[in-house]
Amino acid sequence: MEDGASSGGRFKLYDHLELQEFQDKFVFKAVESPDQGFSIDRRDGHTRPLNGDNDSESPSKVSTIYGVVGTIRLLAGMYVLVITSRKDVGAFLGFPVFRVMSMKFLCCNESLRFSTSQEKRDEAYFRTLLKMVESTPGLYYSYETDITLNLQRRCKLAEGWMNKPIWKQADPRFVWNRNLLEDLIESKLDGFIIPLLQGSFQAIQLQIKSSLPTITLISRRCTRRLGTRMWRRGANLEGDTANFIETEQLLEVEGFRSSLLQIRGSIPLLWEQIVDLSYKPQLRIINHEQTSNVVERHFHDLLQRYGETVAVDLTDKHGDEGQLSAAFAAEMHRLQDVRYVSFDFHHYCGNSNFDNLNVLYDQISEDFEKQGYFLIDAEGHIVEEQKGVIRVNCIDCLDRTNVTQNFLGQKSLNVQLQRIGVLTPTECISMFAEEYRKFRTLWAEQGDEISLEYAGTHALKGDLVRYGKQTFAGLIKDGMSALSRYYLNNFHDGVRQYLPMASAALLIGGLTLTSFTLQQAGRNAQQFVNSVLCAGVAAGVAAVVKANGRQFCSRPRLCGLL
Repeated sequence: MEDGASSGGRFKLYDHLELQEFQDKFVFKAVESPDQGFSIDRRDGHTRPLNGDNDSESPSKVSTIYGVVGTIRLLAGMYVLVITSRKDVGAFLGFPVFRVMSMKFLCCNESLRFSTSQEKRDEAYFRTLLKMVESTPGLYYSYETDITLNLQRRCKLAEGWMNKPIWKQADPRFVWNRNLLEDLIESKLDGFIIPLLQGSFQAIQLQIKSSLPTITLISRRCTRRLGTRMWRRGANLEGDTANFIETEQLLEVEGFRSSLLQIRGSIPLLWEQIVDLSYKPQLRIINHEQTSNVVERHFHDLLQRYGETVAVDLTDKHGDEGQLSAAFAAEMHRLQDVRYVSFDFHHYCGNSNFDNLNVLYDQISEDFEKQGYFLIDAEGHIVEEQKGVIRVNCIDCLDRTNVTQNFLGQKSLNVQLQRIGVLTPTECISMFAEEYRKFRTLWAEQGDEISLEYAGTHALKGDLVRYGKQTFAGLIKDGMSALSRYYLNNFHDGVRQYLPMASAALLIGGLTLTSFTLQQAGRNAQQFVNSVLCAGVAAGVAAVVKANGRQFCSRPRLCGLL
């Protein structure tokens, strides 16, 4: 069997590796083919394929890992990121898919001992930042197939494409670790190169009458403008947008396979929302001579990839959101080949009027039904093709967007099940209570996962997806998530620092002391003076924090490495 190739010709990666640690190197061997592997020098990070020679000494430690994510070079050495645990989460088109549960960096920085004390301090600082990378959420992969390509695109690839190494099959937009793979690619270690997808992978099996359909929901997060919620907004000059995600709802039943693609992404203007300790930082539109070109580049790319595009904008029509929405609408009216639909989600749906999404559907139903879905029969023949895509956005492209995409996914699923013959023309999935609950939960959990990646908390409005209405428990959960987002956005999404906590402690302490001494103020004038002084200190700290909020907030430090 050739390096990384199965006997059937389809390429397969090695799924169990033996990691041997020596004083001068790390050795990685495929458990199923011990003659296949490579070593990485612990002094200079140089990668070498194994040449068949056995080591004269024994390794100091031997362990099992499940893949090499890639390598990254810092000031004084290289670090190798490996998968230390995984979880089987289902199958994509019959191929097992795994979620990364834990990772760790192996240090190849023996040369650090020859560095200056300042270089050692800098290296130690960067290593603490790498710890954040080890806990990156929502990473998925398969040893047997590429999961970055949607079903329609896979079926239209040239014959023989699937026999290529998996990393060569992948869509680079959705390969989270693509910048970490260069050393492995240069060393031609195709059987060890794992393209990781960040996003969400959920799968369920339903029972509808005598049929057992499987529904897989896979969301692919684009790497071109990665970042956390408040630190990645809008578009760059190339037209790439923050939180751009392609979501595929895949149905497999009775030999048929069908899929619906939807996309989301930040409003493709140049804008920002820098944290400053306020609950809702001000949105700022950046006036730039290239703005129109940015919007045009973004939608030209979508038209090339997905066909006819309908842009659904769910933002409010007042306040900061209204100004941003108006600027977006003005740019969209200049485009001749993209339809723009404005739908104020909060105005129509509020917290519980989920059925009012039918108002939106009435506006886009003709386009949505014309775009259709992709369908292949049991013999592999293409029956239908999806001819376009709905692009949905709100401000974060999380909560409102997920509710809306779930609604459209349900509409399409009914049509697909009716077309295949699982449902009659008068039936829909909501008539099957338990299966409908599973379907809604599938979308809700997907929304939670991509929200954790971008905002650090579960999605808001999850009840609208799970139950079709807001519950009291859901309101409490949304409130807690909103507070968590505030804290994470201000003090966690950049590197943690002590100044914000110290300022908060001083402010709270001042207010508490003020309250306590005011209770005693009636006793004598001195205590009243003390109360006034304490109140003044607290007010002064509050004013300083408000005026210099951005200085107290945590800011990104590990830019450009991944």
